[in-house]
Amino acid sequence: MTETAPRPTLEAVAARAGVSRATVSRVVNGGDGVREPLVERVRKAVEELGYVPNQAARSLVTRRHDAVAVVVAEPETRVFADPFFALQLRGISKELTAHDNQLVLLLTEGRDDHARVGRYLAGGHVDGALVFSLHLDDPLPELIQRAGVPTVFGGRPGWSGDRQGVVYVDSDNRGGARDAVRHLVGLGRSRIAHIAGALDQTSAVDRLDGYRDVMVDADPRLIVEGDFTPAGGERAMRELLARCPDLDAVFAANDLTASGALRVLRASGRRVPDDVAVVGFDDMLPVAEQSDPPLTTVRQDIEEMGRLMARLLLRGLDRHAGEQGIAAAPSSVVLPTTLVRRASA
Repeated sequence: MTETAPRPTLEAVAARAGVSRATVSRVVNGGDGVREPLVERVRKAVEELGYVPNQAARSLVTRRHDAVAVVVAEPETRVFADPFFALQLRGISKELTAHDNQLVLLLTEGRDDHARVGRYLAGGHVDGALVFSLHLDDPLPELIQRAGVPTVFGGRPGWSGDRQGVVYVDSDNRGGARDAVRHLVGLGRSRIAHIAGALDQTSAVDRLDGYRDVMVDADPRLIVEGDFTPAGGERAMRELLARCPDLDAVFAANDLTASGALRVLRASGRRVPDDVAVVGFDDMLPVAEQSDPPLTTVRQDIEEMGRLMARLLLRGLDRHAGEQGIAAAPSSVVLPTTLVRRASA
């Protein structure tokens, strides 16, 4: 075993800077009332000695933990298999890291998990929460409201009733869906099917509404609900072919769904795009570019959505602490989407 050097203490920093221990404590823990020349001397001593402030002591002064809970309302098997979540978490992590905040990941799969997350948030361990992939019957919003934790949601919340001050980041799901279906109509396709996402999530509902905005008189048999997974896309595509073998296009609720649909179309002998054109949603490059054929899809900036969620939360926390003066409270953001054309349509 190798012996480690003792950690520098507040007293050591005070001696190096030529100030009192109390002055060092106020500087490193974010307190006020220290003249700037002394602040610079303390900071220089901290850097030279490699002193790391005690987080518990710092929290007593600042009333901040510099930690944010990221709550994903999905089981871990889904979160770690779906690149959508990886992209959103990467955006969140980048923004939190840039502001020296820790990310605490919380996943929910059942009632016990919801209760656990509610207790954790109410326990004062984090400064705020970022919550996404909510389902319409999810108890998390109520638990979070009860905990009194500042929160930004990923995706338009779908609960009923008026909730003042709700902040969310979303993409223009409905507009993006309209663009996808209009593109298929422009290719001369008329029997356009839609594989919806899980309709207990607002993104799936909005994309279905966008499809219906264009296909006003669509045959109801051309709409099948999936679950945003490749397996769900496969099941839905088989059902669509059985119902409507003359379909000539498919708009899938996301790229993973589209990848499953492409496999079934290929196995059934349908040529893409000659016989059936396919459009997805998300533009997750590992999926869209490596599909066979490469997937035409609606791009939403998933990583930027994560960054914006974290940025809005931190801005709200700073405003609450008075660090931004009279800056306006953060408001919800809806990002635009773009149709990306590849070989599938």
